[in-house]
Amino acid sequence: MPVSSRWTRTAAAISIAYAITALAGVDGPSRADTVADFYRGKTIYIITGQAGGAAYDFLARVLANTWSKHIPGNPSFAVENMPGAASLVMVNHLYNRAARDGTVMGMPNNSILLEPRPKALSRDGSTAHFDLAKMSFIGTPTQQPQVLWVWHSVPAQSAEDLKKSKFILGATSAGGDSFLSPTLANSLIGTQFTITTGYQGINEIFVAAERGEVDGGSANYSSLLGNQDLLRDNKMRVLIQFGADRISDLKDVPTAIDLARDEPARQALRVFAMKFKTAYPILLPPEVPSERVKALQDSFDALMNDAQFIVDAKKIGIDIDPVGGEDIRKLLAEIDAVPQDVVDRLAKIINQ
Repeated sequence: MPVSSRWTRTAAAISIAYAITALAGVDGPSRADTVADFYRGKTIYIITGQAGGAAYDFLARVLANTWSKHIPGNPSFAVENMPGAASLVMVNHLYNRAARDGTVMGMPNNSILLEPRPKALSRDGSTAHFDLAKMSFIGTPTQQPQVLWVWHSVPAQSAEDLKKSKFILGATSAGGDSFLSPTLANSLIGTQFTITTGYQGINEIFVAAERGEVDGGSANYSSLLGNQDLLRDNKMRVLIQFGADRISDLKDVPTAIDLARDEPARQALRVFAMKFKTAYPILLPPEVPSERVKALQDSFDALMNDAQFIVDAKKIGIDIDPVGGEDIRKLLAEIDAVPQDVVDRLAKIINQ
């Protein structure tokens, strides 16, 4: 082969290699520019599955105040409330009707993690018109348990007292934590709660307790911290927490797992407690372009380290303890690996 031919081929190969290297070098910024171009001048909507005045609503607004600066293109934010069926209405809307371009995200009830197997929200799956496997999780700002509380005038000073008498608790709907937690307590701990549903949110339940209509309720712990005057003035007592472990603020309050009747009961309560690792899950509808999903996940991670956001979250009773989107996906895989008999036991109780 002539030398000149070899050099020609070598030169061509080098030219191609340089071209590939050059393209690889600009791929990251090019994608970032594409994301920025898309989001510039747009509005991202955070839709919560809860009524206004609840912890989900407060947190969504705190997120909306600061998140923009961490997203390429700096879009504006708006918060919408879409309560109904313990956030099933919102998730069905997000999956089937919301824009699939990264401008709409949802913050559902954290029981969403238990929907694929125990059917914690829909009871039998008939009203859940979505597939979580096709949606993308952005993350959760914190991990926080549901707690069971009673009004200060109620004659119950401890969790053991709750087993001795009948008490009435207020709840939103049959699929919400305010219903599921005391239902599980009745079956697996031995409490004797009557649960009255139909309240729009935690604030209505507080008012009902003050009026004597109910003896207490079950709520995300941050919802109580968001009404710190009630705690400060000893208007309520927290007697049970439903996370996997006792949180530092409630070291003397037993978990439901601590109080369980037997080992099968403890196993079911451990599965239920998994969802509190994602106290406020944020997710996207299907088919959002992958570069936008990645940009939103990265911006969420940056937001969790934003000093102003951390201060603002603290004001509404939320200590930032985030879990990223990919780790939530791993948590779903853990739930999927739970033995069927444990899932069946849990499902039978929460769907009775």
